[in-house]
Amino acid sequence: MDLLINTTPVNAAEAWADFERCDFGTAPTLRLRPLEFEPDLVRRELYGLEIENIDDPALHTLFRAKRDEIARQITALEDRDTSRFVYGSLQLYGGVAQPLVATAEELLAIIPTQAPSTRTVTAGAFAEAARAEFDRYRAVYEGFPANVAVRDDVSELMVSFGRLLIPEAATFRADRVEPLLHHEVGTHVVTYQNGARQPLTLLSIGLPGYDETQEGLAVLAEYLSGGLDPRRLRVLAARVVAVAKMVDGAGFLDIFESLRAEHRIPTRTAWTIAIRVVVGGGSVKDAIYLRGITRLLESLAEGNSLGVLFAGKFALDHIPLIQDLLDREVLEAPWIRPRWLDVPGAQERLDRLRAGVSVTDLYEGGAVA
Repeated sequence: MDLLINTTPVNAAEAWADFERCDFGTAPTLRLRPLEFEPDLVRRELYGLEIENIDDPALHTLFRAKRDEIARQITALEDRDTSRFVYGSLQLYGGVAQPLVATAEELLAIIPTQAPSTRTVTAGAFAEAARAEFDRYRAVYEGFPANVAVRDDVSELMVSFGRLLIPEAATFRADRVEPLLHHEVGTHVVTYQNGARQPLTLLSIGLPGYDETQEGLAVLAEYLSGGLDPRRLRVLAARVVAVAKMVDGAGFLDIFESLRAEHRIPTRTAWTIAIRVVVGGGSVKDAIYLRGITRLLESLAEGNSLGVLFAGKFALDHIPLIQDLLDREVLEAPWIRPRWLDVPGAQERLDRLRAGVSVTDLYEGGAVA
């Protein structure tokens, strides 16, 4: 059961072509893949797990919470393309608080629009760069698995169970290739593989509510590697604004036009943001990128360790539990150290963050942050 794959449109390229032909006047029809599992059977198996037999109180609570999260995911997938889906998304990812919306609007106001990039690479070229990135990790960590696939049934770059999936029709800004690799491979794949080597293998698929911290960490990887440029910051902010509008009842066309007219988001980017927000009936997931990096910056300023977060996929709130398990040698130290920690300038940038900065401080004028 893969929530991300099952809420990704399979016809995004065709839907964009239709939308462009109608001069952006008709909301697209997005198709999702049929579920490859029977929800009731999965629920039966899920609640047949004898979690009550776990003696350790902390782990007992953790497994119960994860069972509840999986059950909510199953219900959300059943509710796709209905008005109920958005409520399931809110339960899984949380709401959008006004301070976060205000921060997003401030970023969109202070960061000027950027000239469109003229240099792009194809999905095939990106896949070659990704395989080279896997090779770099494998040269240091023998046995590091590499799984890269260019697919015609995904519309977004994503990692699913350690596999990097690349949309066949996608093109990528040439200057975004390296930051994206640090985001997807250096964060999502690395924490998956580290979690898979733990005695508590649940750390590979993620403890309850891990998504926000995981995406915050991936955005941090972009920043430390010098790739969190103004256009990327504007996209992360625009996602929050779009989610807030959707939760307030706005439809696709209203969100799309608002992004273009009020926030000067380029047409194709506004399209991508809008479909990610309305897919399935309304998803709030895209707010967690800005919220995740915001909370991570607060954690770093408080003096918390960054290294513990590489042990697997979990939320900031789970750090005390994970650290205790590491101290008692129930868990092992992370196998892989992300490469983005060692790129030129990364430690200087990290020291700056530890001194205390806000998300808006990540914008450093016209220069790449």
